Formats: sequence, structure tokens, C-alpha cells
Amino acid sequence: MEKYGTDYKIKKCVQEGELYVKEKGIYSDKRCVPELEIISKKYPDAIITLNSAFYYYGLTDTIPNFYYVATPKNTRKISDERVKHFYENSEAFDMGKTTMNYDGVDIVIYDKERLLVELIRNKRKFSFDLYKELIASYRKIVHELDMTLVAEYAYELPKSNMVMETLRLEVL
Repeated sequence: MEKYGTDYKIKKCVQEGELYVKEKGIYSDKRCVPELEIISKKYPDAIITLNSAFYYYGLTDTIPNFYYVATPKNTRKISDERVKHFYENSEAFDMGKTTMNYDGVDIVIYDKERLLVELIRNKRKFSFDLYKELIASYRKIVHELDMTLVAEYAYELPKSNMVMETLRLEVL
């Protein structure tokens, strides 16, 4: 709308082949657009988390079956079969929020420190093998992490005692 101004102009550009309809309300001037870019545009307030984020950071080679996203508790439910939606405590929602470029697509994602805390908090949501793979990946990069930030996230989010104990026993 910013570029074309009206629905009429958008429809005309689609008819002329200047724009392509990717999904309802999502248009592109490129014929082929990665699905990740469509998801990012369709849900601009969501943050990529958990399995998807672990994969995009290269902490696992397990390709997720869904796009795992988090939104604040007061937002509407995402009803998209491609998306696994999680609500996050509104005060903690933006903690660790960052952007990265993945295969030419700019995405909003949690940083590795926040994801380590989320991994431990949500341990039961992962298969044993995936959890162990992710913990092993974190052990390899522990020297790259800001552990002060990890501790800050752990104390701000639920299950802080369990997270700190698990960090001490399994990661550090």
C-alpha cells in the first residue's frame, strides 16, 4: 500500500505481471519468494523461537516441521498450519529479540542466550535426542555466549532455579 497507494493499482500491477500474489494480503515483485519471508511478513509481531531458531543458528541439523514463533499473550492466535505458536509473558517478550539474515531473508529471532534459557525451560517439549544434541551444541559455543545475559534472562523468566541448576550441571 505504501508503494502503490490503492487496491486498484495493486490489482492492476498483478494483472500486468509486475506483482505476484503470495498469499492473501502478501505481494511480491519476485515470482519466487522463500516461505520464511512470507511468514515473517505475514506475522511481523512474532519472534522466531525454539526449534526454528535452533536450526537457523546451526545448533541442530534437524529441519523443523513448523515455523516456531512467539507472540505476546495479548495477541490473537495464529491459525496457520505451518506455524507452531507460543504465547510469551508480555514483560519478557522482547528480551533477547534480535534480527538476523538467513538465506537472504531478514528475520526477527531470539538471540542464542535467550534460546539456551528457553531450551532448558521447555526441556520436556523436546525429544531426548534433540535436547542432548542442542545441549552439546551449546557446550561447543559456551565461550561465545554472554553468560551474564543468560543469567539475566534466567532470573527474569519462569523456572529460574531449575534453569540455573541445569546450566551448572549440563552446560558449563
